[in-house]
Amino acid sequence: MGNFMKNLLEEGSSYPAKSHPSFRTQNVHTPDDWIAGKIADDGAEGLWRIHDRLYDFSDFQDKHPGGESWLAMTKGTDITEAFESHHLSTIPESMLEKFYIKDATVPRYSPYTFEEDGFYRTLKARVRKELKNIPVEELQKRSHVIIEGLAFSMVVFSVGSCCFEWIVAKVFFSLMASLFMTWTINCAHNFLHKKDNWRMYFASLSFLPIREWRVIHVLSHHLYPNTLVDLEMALFEPFFVWMPRKSKGFFMKYMPRLYAIFIYIAIFDSQLLRRIIDSWRYKLVSRFELDDLVPLLLPIAMYTLGKSDLKEVLITWIIIWHLSSLWFGFIDLHAAHHHPEIFHDGDIARDNRDWGLFQLDAVVDRIDINSSFFMVLTHFGEHTLHHVFPTLDHSVLTKLHPVFAKTCEEFKTKLRMTTQLKMFIGYYQQFAKTEPKNFNVELDESSCGL
Repeated sequence: MGNFMKNLLEEGSSYPAKSHPSFRTQNVHTPDDWIAGKIADDGAEGLWRIHDRLYDFSDFQDKHPGGESWLAMTKGTDITEAFESHHLSTIPESMLEKFYIKDATVPRYSPYTFEEDGFYRTLKARVRKELKNIPVEELQKRSHVIIEGLAFSMVVFSVGSCCFEWIVAKVFFSLMASLFMTWTINCAHNFLHKKDNWRMYFASLSFLPIREWRVIHVLSHHLYPNTLVDLEMALFEPFFVWMPRKSKGFFMKYMPRLYAIFIYIAIFDSQLLRRIIDSWRYKLVSRFELDDLVPLLLPIAMYTLGKSDLKEVLITWIIIWHLSSLWFGFIDLHAAHHHPEIFHDGDIARDNRDWGLFQLDAVVDRIDINSSFFMVLTHFGEHTLHHVFPTLDHSVLTKLHPVFAKTCEEFKTKLRMTTQLKMFIGYYQQFAKTEPKNFNVELDESSCGL
């Protein structure tokens, strides 16, 4: 670990159990490092931990309704947050006793709580009841049509980029192909959180396979956003340091404004390079699976259906791929998590550590994105509700606003809203932030700064 990052981590943390999680002692952070760090920190003793009890799901893995991989990759870790947020039904909780082994011998590393009368469990019980009156199956067909249309358009524009010699046409088709690729990847995010399904594999167009997507985004970022346990934050360090730290120098505070665009262009490259290094470092050649071939389907279609030779197809595909990485960086990183008024490790966290309230502090929604369902799917809209109920299709989330607003009012909190422009400006202000924000101070419209 570089001295500059070591100093930043040792300056203090909002996460009370340790100065930093075990995985952050590595110079390079990978999903396997993150899982290994969780195993070291969570006190699960090679089993699965939920709250303060240990369970053995070994015989249940291949029967798990969500897919075997969820349990396979979390063995030896504390899955409390994942279990609570991924199961709206009461049935999974009623099944736990048959898998119980013993009580845990050490306190939970995670500080977050799920009290029966707390914000999150109260909201979840109400949502569970509300869902009985919502035509979930019918609503989510909208999401299916959109992602399939996006994928089809991506192929059409990609093939079109190889069918024209006129440079203006090639540029236009390449730009559109890259945009539709990004939208397809972003839309696949809606399906990544659900039980195994074929639409989630569109996310692998980024050269990041489903297992790694689920570790980096679902198990790490979604459950512990903007904390030191959030692997998505760690992957961008030291180039992007969002944590408020007094020891941040000029480079970390202001230079991202100049080089951010180059980081965005290289996001997909970095994931592919890291995977190649990991396969050698951990000798994980067997880890490569069929979804690693998904990104190659596009150049195959371009070569088969287009009019260009193989060299031109590969060059065009590489250009489209890097442009898509650029779009991906702009859309994803400027979305809902980085702004001076949003919780980041180093801020003063609420004394009430209810997990649902923590999610509200670490997320902000955008009015102009939530106004369009297409934008919600492609630009990470309805993000707060998505964080607290990640397995629900985005088409269902809008139906939950009344019960969500009622619960927020009872617990004296609220859904914070802003605009995409203000999020974009706040994103770069966050890099320069050095002083912590106190989230015990109630925020109102005049003080939230959004």
